[in-house]
Amino acid sequence: MTAPPAAVTDARCLSDLYASLSEVTDRGMHFEGGFTPWRDHFTASRKRAAALRERLDPVRPPHVGVLLPNVPEFSFLFGAAALGAFVLVGLNSTRRGAALAADVARADCQIVIVSDETAELIPADLPVPVLNVDGAEWAETVSAASSDGFAPAPVRPDDLVMLIFTSGTTGDPKAVRCSQRKFGAPGVMLAQRFGLGPDDVAYLSMPMFHSNSLIAGWSVAVAAGASIVLRRKFSATGFCEDVRRYGVTYANYVGKPLRYVLATPERDDDARSTLRLVYGNEAGAADRTEFARRFGARVVDGFGSTEGGVSITRTADTPDDALGPLTAPNAVVDPDTLEPVAAGRIGEIVNTAGAGLFDGYYGDEEATAQRLRGGVYRTGDLGWVDDDGYVHFAGRLGDWLRVDGENLGTRPIEQILLRHRLIADATVLGVPDDIGDAVGAVLVAPGLTRESLVEFLKAQTDLGPKQWPTLVWLTDSQPETATFKTARAALAASLGEPTWRLAG
Repeated sequence: MTAPPAAVTDARCLSDLYASLSEVTDRGMHFEGGFTPWRDHFTASRKRAAALRERLDPVRPPHVGVLLPNVPEFSFLFGAAALGAFVLVGLNSTRRGAALAADVARADCQIVIVSDETAELIPADLPVPVLNVDGAEWAETVSAASSDGFAPAPVRPDDLVMLIFTSGTTGDPKAVRCSQRKFGAPGVMLAQRFGLGPDDVAYLSMPMFHSNSLIAGWSVAVAAGASIVLRRKFSATGFCEDVRRYGVTYANYVGKPLRYVLATPERDDDARSTLRLVYGNEAGAADRTEFARRFGARVVDGFGSTEGGVSITRTADTPDDALGPLTAPNAVVDPDTLEPVAAGRIGEIVNTAGAGLFDGYYGDEEATAQRLRGGVYRTGDLGWVDDDGYVHFAGRLGDWLRVDGENLGTRPIEQILLRHRLIADATVLGVPDDIGDAVGAVLVAPGLTRESLVEFLKAQTDLGPKQWPTLVWLTDSQPETATFKTARAALAASLGEPTWRLAG
């Protein structure tokens, strides 16, 4: 594969990477059968930059909210933000009413851009102008604008490009500040690491209001000088069809999409597809192995978050159930003392050098200070290190179970439960008990019986007596965020009486 152009391989600004494609006509964006060369894409971004600049109050933060599916307008607008025209605010399409209005206010949006598909999500009394990209006003606004009407000003690596809300798996989302370097640096690093270049085709089906799609997808493709295939919304069957149709070579994911793709019927030619690399996080070990076998593609699963303060990458010798080797400045520490914990003990995963790529939360200095308290970046994620130096994920700090005086992580228990052939999904929760917590398990497991579960648990030699689930709920599905993660707070709030009570 051809390497990215030498002139941009060391760029830290997304604007530089994007501008390098301004005259490219043989590569660009595929969407629902249509094709936009990068040259036209760049022109479209400049036209939108010029049009929206005229509507923004220069004495207020130049923030433009976007509530759109993965459509070309989102990509054009993100390109305009990369050029420094304004700050894009990715609004989560799973939010509704007052919650969505609160996000708009929290991010100081001057304008909100919607489509016919999302317009009904906006409250009628939203005190902010709303523009519909499927309406006549938007078409006239863009048509009247000239791409020469916006002259990109010099930007710096720390200049703000976008506000991206956290997933909200455990509470209300926060707006993460995302700078030029936060997109540009990982884009270049991943394109070089994976050997991506102009011959590649990147597949973007994760929601573009989230960091995974823009950092691990859009920015990587731009840094590589590759083409992109934009999918309006993730579809497991659509994924397989699009790989064949467009010759996709690279795709990104977050959460459970690999599992959903694997649930589609296998074809004889799956392993002969063009797909050669898939990159993301939070896929299970079994799903990674099976996906690689079925599609003949390399699956690279990393550890990170929207904030970007810590990144852990799997190596070829990383055990299936580990995140990767623990290397400085990352560490696993006691959350109270910040002292490293011994091998096999659970602690918090941190960056001892400080913020990393974390630029802070917008309008929330208290939350930013909490994330950086003690002079280290606090992920809020639990982990433990094995004797060979590989770190394993153990759940969120808020999910820490206290059973008989011992701290337990939820993730190891979930991984054990998922070994059962009938358990399709498992979430472990702490349930307040007389002293400490009881271990609760919410299972999606059609056909599972109490007897078979007990027999299975007894056979798991690595399931400690304090990890034994004593409360079990069976459910048809579990609530998910838009990025395919279990919405734990919503799940816990929805639980009634347990299906089974098991003796520990």
